[in-house]
Amino acid sequence: MAIHVGNAPCSWGTLEFGSTQEDRTGYKRMLDELTGSGYTGSELGDWGFMPTQPDALAAAFRSRGLTLTGAFVGVKLQDPDAHAPGTETAVKTARLLAQTADILGSAVRPFLVLAADNGSDPTRTLNAGRIGPGMGMSDDEWAVFARGAEAVARAVGAASGLRTVFHAHCAGAIETPDEIDRLMALTDPALLGLVFDTGHFAYGAGGCEGILPALERLAARIEYIHFKDFAPTVGERMKAAGMDYFQAVGAGVFCELGQGCVDFPGVLAWLQERSYNGFITVEQDVLPGMGAPKESAARNRAYLRSIGL
Repeated sequence: MAIHVGNAPCSWGTLEFGSTQEDRTGYKRMLDELTGSGYTGSELGDWGFMPTQPDALAAAFRSRGLTLTGAFVGVKLQDPDAHAPGTETAVKTARLLAQTADILGSAVRPFLVLAADNGSDPTRTLNAGRIGPGMGMSDDEWAVFARGAEAVARAVGAASGLRTVFHAHCAGAIETPDEIDRLMALTDPALLGLVFDTGHFAYGAGGCEGILPALERLAARIEYIHFKDFAPTVGERMKAAGMDYFQAVGAGVFCELGQGCVDFPGVLAWLQERSYNGFITVEQDVLPGMGAPKESAARNRAYLRSIGL
């Protein structure tokens, strides 16, 4: 068994939504700082942030001794008209991942990380962390969403051989524990896995108490892990003030590892007991220009070493 530790562009303010090319840290600097902080893998980030040709992308990763771990693709899956263009984007992204991994000779295969079109629904964005009755999808939308997720995963597998894992995400259509459970019940495990993001789960659940039970409940679907912490005091303050998801991120709701409520030693023990083999990707979502990503990345890596990772 081998657990490796990577990071992602979102820890440097390069979110797949809410940032532009102009306000981002360049990918070369980001990868240099990631490598210098002790990580051995990285996700791709938004399309166009890193090179989109396999040879160039592989060169950037090979020169730093990095593994390409995955890429995030958001699709408005409850809208049937979004399925075809969303699938096209996912397949294009997956082919880049697979071809780059082949050039690198990677033993660990990257994942296509599928999500809803997070941050696009004003109600869900405003009420992230406090989703209530009437804010979710209709039964018909659920059926369309599940069918779309399976269609994307099927196409990705056929075109690239890669697995698709779904990412539940605050400010998206799938946020709460009940919503995660329902999507898993509606989709075929042979097609669609799950990436478990500890921070988004905690934010969507209103706290960290349910993380270990959820890991147990969803164990058969979990194929990939994101380590993200959640600051409950910030979450409560944002709820009380009626702030939206992006304001919460700007306020530091996803704090450095070990500073929030996620029981990372407990999660790590759970993974080790199940012989988890692959990458844990650290993510500390921040807005462009926020904080000190290099220093935070180093502190997050030091924290993980302190718990034996």
